[in-house]
Amino acid sequence: MSESQGCCRCCCSFIFTLGLTSLFMWLSIRTSNPKCSIESFYLPALDTSLNNSSRSTNDTLYFLLRLENPNKDKGIYYDNVNVNVSVAVDNDTPSKNRSLIGTSVIPNFYQGHKKKAKKNGSVEFNRQLAVFKAVLSNSTAAEFRLDMTTAVRFKIMVWKTKRHRIRVGGYVKVNGEGTKDYKKNIKLSSMAAPNKKTMSCFVAVVVGFLINFFVFYFA
Repeated sequence: MSESQGCCRCCCSFIFTLGLTSLFMWLSIRTSNPKCSIESFYLPALDTSLNNSSRSTNDTLYFLLRLENPNKDKGIYYDNVNVNVSVAVDNDTPSKNRSLIGTSVIPNFYQGHKKKAKKNGSVEFNRQLAVFKAVLSNSTAAEFRLDMTTAVRFKIMVWKTKRHRIRVGGYVKVNGEGTKDYKKNIKLSSMAAPNKKTMSCFVAVVVGFLINFFVFYFA
């Protein structure tokens, strides 16, 4: 009888250790998407401090993105980062009256553990666009939208994960100096809720197993 109990205890200990090992492994390979924000945004054509000649000849919009890797032990490989900039004249319904004014591409790069990167970009716009003419005539009624898309792979020790698509965006209000009205960085939010179903199921299974184990073992 004691031999049978000893064998049962060994099996239970093995299963318990296996469950904890699986949990720790999952925690070690879990990844967090990069944090993206707009650090600066400047449109000389809307800068009233410049003379009319400078404003009328500069058809470029400049921006600076801040990308942060929140993972303390995982690097991130970025594919080309695609940026679309659109504008809306009516702030009350920006999603309905938004019009694309230009695109920009930031070349692929690698970001180390817990590192931050600043990436400059620019967009050439067309002054003949009706929506942009309205913006130039009344900048206080304008609101810009910056959308960023890319795909990333996480480097975990010596191997890389599959590509994970990143789609984020945010609105930028511009003041009379042609810069963003909000002094702090503008956070770019995800346009699609992350799928945490697999993670939740895994945690539920492990927790359920441990509860049942303790109930069986100490009952």
